[in-house]
Amino acid sequence: MADTTLPALNPDLLDTATPPIPQAQGWARAYDGRSGPLVDLSQAVPGSPPPAALLERLAQAAASPDATRYGPITGDMALREAYAAEIGRIYGATFKPGEVAITSGCNQAFVMTMMAVARAGQNVLLPTPWYFNHEMTLRMLGIEARPLPCDPAAGFVPDVATAEALIDAGTRAIVLVTPNNPTGAIYPPVTIAAFAELCARRGLWLVLDETYRDFLPAGAAAPHEVFATTPWQDSVIGLYSFSKAYAVPGWRLGAITAGEAVMAEIAKVLDCVQISPVRAGQAAVTWGIDGIRDWREANRAEINARAALFREAMAPLNDWRVLAAGAYFAYVAHPFPDVPAADVVRALVQERGVLALPGPYFGPGQERHLRIAIANVAADRIGALSERLRGFAL
Repeated sequence: MADTTLPALNPDLLDTATPPIPQAQGWARAYDGRSGPLVDLSQAVPGSPPPAALLERLAQAAASPDATRYGPITGDMALREAYAAEIGRIYGATFKPGEVAITSGCNQAFVMTMMAVARAGQNVLLPTPWYFNHEMTLRMLGIEARPLPCDPAAGFVPDVATAEALIDAGTRAIVLVTPNNPTGAIYPPVTIAAFAELCARRGLWLVLDETYRDFLPAGAAAPHEVFATTPWQDSVIGLYSFSKAYAVPGWRLGAITAGEAVMAEIAKVLDCVQISPVRAGQAAVTWGIDGIRDWREANRAEINARAALFREAMAPLNDWRVLAAGAYFAYVAHPFPDVPAADVVRALVQERGVLALPGPYFGPGQERHLRIAIANVAADRIGALSERLRGFAL
């Protein structure tokens, strides 16, 4: 029999980690219920369904023949106009619908943006700890995810001077996620402005992932002034997800905000990947931007209350340290310096029924840390965490 050569797969894809959340949820399946119901703090999913009125709008839109047809590559004009007006209200700036593209979730928005701004062999700066899907995307595209270490003592807020020292001829962009996943840190406007100035000066793209901006504390000022005070179209790209604030992760809707020249290039990628975003969900969210505004504000208050409650629940546990908390997340230092974080998570879920994610999922140097997703569990379960963790030992 003649020798055969098996076809090869893309080595960059083979080198990319498998999705981590299913792995962690697999550990939870071994939990026998000894400590009560499982407290799943592993994934950032909304803790309550969207209001019925939004679901009714979806049903109405889905029943329309128009929803079955292809739409514009960058999304239906009605949603792009409504979203442009909404971010104009948030940032105190004016946006054109042509500066907005609707995507199938924010992860897709990130992939499309990275394909537009960098190519294999170049590098993009990611603050660490990083969002694992960002690193996975860059790796499979052959783009180096260059770690930008963030100091826990500084609240995990990245330092612009440290970033500039990491830039070389192959650097194409810096990515900031604020409020942050995984730490929950909220970057001050002055920090975002400093990174915008750095990128404009060095000919780089600043990519701002603001998926969780709807969960800033009530009464907070604009997340930053970059869109209002700079010629941002030349060096800034904004990313957003409707999944969290509207409690519709299954609808897969996100957005890109970019200058029209950049958007023309991103549209090439969108045409190849999605052709057009799902139309019924777009119609429902277009109505929901104003239609469920009061509900969204109440949801913001509830999520902020859970972050405060989590800090209170952890306060009596002196050996567990909450390093940062905000929006959907808290980042915690566990008390077992010689134990890999994955072993801590496995033991914690199997013995105490609490599922978190180990820090190394979020980049190098994170073995002492766990990510806690605080948005998707009821307040009473957050309040009971101190009892679950008290006396836990390895």
